Amino acid sequence: MSARGSSRPAPEADEPPWLDPLERRAWLTGNALLLKLPALLEQQLQRDADLSYFEYLVLAVLAEQKPPRLRMSRLAMLTGGSLSRLSHVAKRLELKEYIVRETDAQDRRSTNAVLTPSGQRKVLDTAPGHVAWVREIFFDHLDSEHLQQFVAVGRRVMPQIDPGAEIAGAPDR
Repeated sequence: MSARGSSRPAPEADEPPWLDPLERRAWLTGNALLLKLPALLEQQLQRDADLSYFEYLVLAVLAEQKPPRLRMSRLAMLTGGSLSRLSHVAKRLELKEYIVRETDAQDRRSTNAVLTPSGQRKVLDTAPGHVAWVREIFFDHLDSEHLQQFVAVGRRVMPQIDPGAEIAGAPDR
């Protein structure tokens, strides 16, 4: 096996490192998913819940916490956003009264995002339609074998993309 984990031989030193036809199809398919899926999720959430995809992700991650509170730095990591982007979104979510930000009691230099009861209701009201849409555009086209393969691919690739597995490292439930 080559260093990249495949049985294909490494290209010769003077040969361009092009993708083979199967790698190219897989790469272009992955790119299409990465580009098109977020836009579809964004459209549904804007239309049905007046939320951006990132706003919904922030609320959903907070809703999964017991209690529904996280340091802003940790929330940024879990949502795949920068602290700057999260701060802008947090301001919008505060104006809608879905979250509040408060100083961390243990570390006064840190700020926590806290889901409000109104924010919890927003997640609970939004989730059924969002889940239905995710099923329609993604899961309804896959059987359990496809899903297992998808998870296996993610587990093989994510350590190179996110070594700490902070975004996609949720345990099996």
